[in-house]
Amino acid sequence: MSILWQARFFTTVNHLRDLPRTHVPEIAFAGRSNAGKSTAINTLCNQKKLCFASKTPGRTQHINYFSIGGAHVGQHRKDETRVDEIRALLVDLPGYGYAEVPGAAKHHWNQLLGAYVQRRTQLAALVLIMDARRPFTDLDIQMLEWFAPTGRPIHCILTKADKLNRSECTDALRKAKAVLDSYVDDEGARFPFSLQLFSALKRIGIEEADAAVQHLVGLDRDPVVDTVDTIDAIDTANAINETIAPDAAATDRPADAE
Repeated sequence: MSILWQARFFTTVNHLRDLPRTHVPEIAFAGRSNAGKSTAINTLCNQKKLCFASKTPGRTQHINYFSIGGAHVGQHRKDETRVDEIRALLVDLPGYGYAEVPGAAKHHWNQLLGAYVQRRTQLAALVLIMDARRPFTDLDIQMLEWFAPTGRPIHCILTKADKLNRSECTDALRKAKAVLDSYVDDEGARFPFSLQLFSALKRIGIEEADAAVQHLVGLDRDPVVDTVDTIDAIDTANAINETIAPDAAATDRPADAE
C-alpha cells in the first residue's frame, strides 16, 4: 500500500497570504483543464473523490492542499489531522487554459500560479500533467518556464495514454523529450526533468508515478532519520537533481476541472 493513499484534504487558499505556514516539502500538480489532473491525483491516492472534477472546466480558482501523514488512511476518516506529523503536502493548482473563463479570473490565476511556483520555498518539485495527444501547449510551456529557473525537478506525466497506440506513444515520448532537452542552464546542463506515460483507465504508469512523487518529496526515506523542514526541502530538491533527471473554507473546497 502506497503512503500516498493516506492523502486527505488539508486546506484551500485563494491568495498567497493564506498559504499554510507549514515547513514540510510540497509537490504541486499543474496542468491544463481537461488534461486529467484530478483523475491522476485521485488514482495515485487511491481515492475517487479526493479531487473533484467539475462539469465546467476551468472553474477552480483555488490552490488545494492535501496532507500525507498525520492521520489514518483515507480522507473519509473523521479523526483530526496531526499537523506536526504531516510528512508532505500534495498541492492541486488551478487548471489553466479554458477559453470561457472571464479575463479577470485568468489574470488572477496567472498571478497566483506564477507567484506560487516561482517563490514558494517549500515547493520541492512540480508534476506537470499533459494530455499525451497534445503535450506542451503554449500554457504548458509557460508553466515550464516559470518553474524551470528554480532548478527544482519537474516530473511530466502524459495522461490518457490509452487513447494512443504503441507507435503513437513512442512518438509522444520522443517529441516531449525533445522539448525538455531544449532547456539548459547557463552552463549548458540540462534541467532536472523526467517524463512518463500514464493512463488511469488502463492502469498504465501508476507505480512509476507513485515512486516519482514519493522520491521527489522524500517520502521514500525514513521519517525518523529524515525530518524535513524548510531548508531540508530545498536540500532534497537539490539532491534529486542528481538522481531523477533522465540525462473558501477549509472544509468546503471548490470543484476541479478535468
